[in-house]
Amino acid sequence: MSVGDFGPEQMRLLREHGREQTWERGRVLMRQGETADRAVLLEGGLVKVSADARVGYTGVLAFRGAGELVGELGCIDRRPRSATVTVMRDARGVALTAERFLQLLEREPSLASQVLRSVSLRQRDSDERRLRMAALTTEARLVAELLDLVVRHGRPVGGRRADACRVVEVTQQELASACGVSRESAVRTLRVLQRESLVERGRGEMRVPSLPLLAERARRMEREGA
Repeated sequence: MSVGDFGPEQMRLLREHGREQTWERGRVLMRQGETADRAVLLEGGLVKVSADARVGYTGVLAFRGAGELVGELGCIDRRPRSATVTVMRDARGVALTAERFLQLLEREPSLASQVLRSVSLRQRDSDERRLRMAALTTEARLVAELLDLVVRHGRPVGGRRADACRVVEVTQQELASACGVSRESAVRTLRVLQRESLVERGRGEMRVPSLPLLAERARRMEREGA
């Protein structure tokens, strides 16, 4: 596999029918309510998927990185965008117009099957995550979310060892929203983690000095909350 779950032949098809692009941090790739005019396969970087509720609250629904598609559902069901996609770390990828994307899926069964598998796995992962989070305390939910984010999308700093420091471009508010806790609760929990040298907070980013230690903290909190 070349990127994520897409094989070399599938990547070739996507690149041939799309356009390689780069996006800087802070750029909005897709906006909630707009017409779904393209799908993007991320090949690098990190984005957040968020949605505005009618009461004025903006919730972070997911984080996506290299090897993941964004915007494909709107192209398939031809409905307005259900969420906004914003770049958190400078990103690059292949953008395909909705028309070309759908034509490609019709002509290439293996690619269509992989896209379907990706959507299915994403939904299954979301369901399992929601069930797991429901059984945890507020503090344990935040630690579990941070651990998952760092494992999936953290940038190694100072080497690629399993225990190397990792950095992820996420704010306290974004992390709190992603796991459904208040910003105040997130600040309190992160302050404790920082005192224990498990997290270092920076402007628009968080560093985890030791992934194994944070993982052990998450397991302990999960046992205590069970």
